Amino acid sequence: MDAGEGNDVSTAQRWTRSTVHTDMWVDPDDDPREDDVEGVDERSALLAALRHFRLTMEMKCAGLDAEQMARRAVPPSTMSLLGLVRHMAEDERHFRRLAGEDLPRIYRTAEDRDGDWNGAVADPAVVEDAWRQWRAERERTDRFIAGFADLGTRTAGGELLRDIVLMQITEYARHCGHADLLRERVDGRVGQ
Repeated sequence: MDAGEGNDVSTAQRWTRSTVHTDMWVDPDDDPREDDVEGVDERSALLAALRHFRLTMEMKCAGLDAEQMARRAVPPSTMSLLGLVRHMAEDERHFRRLAGEDLPRIYRTAEDRDGDWNGAVADPAVVEDAWRQWRAERERTDRFIAGFADLGTRTAGGELLRDIVLMQITEYARHCGHADLLRERVDGRVGQ
């Protein structure tokens, strides 16, 4: 399963091809991260940024097989694109833990605190599970946020929802930078 599964096939294919800049992802006019919606208020601006980085993560993984997804950065790092997807599934769940929900970890355990990275092996079933978990956790996070009219609300965990959303955007942005380098190592595609 690649990042485009569940999406229109032509869209997934466009994510790995540009006719304008062949080393980039998409033609500027076809970039799914760009839309005509203006961030006229704090909520829409923050949620648009979160959407942007989630799509960037998905684009960086589009069209790759299990071996390419699991390919490690450089020793001794365990970082891979597959590990990033698993890590971000954990982070989406952690978002709701910060807000006060009592949720178990997905991949990490007391024995393996880096289970999200260490378990990212070149197995199509592991890749499929990672995408399924990530998408499910994203949807749960989105439903959670939608339950609050004001991002200035304190959650059950005592945190301002705005701060948790900003932290999530920052986490995605940081890891999208890692994904740029990892994808370039796989096939030469560069950031956009």
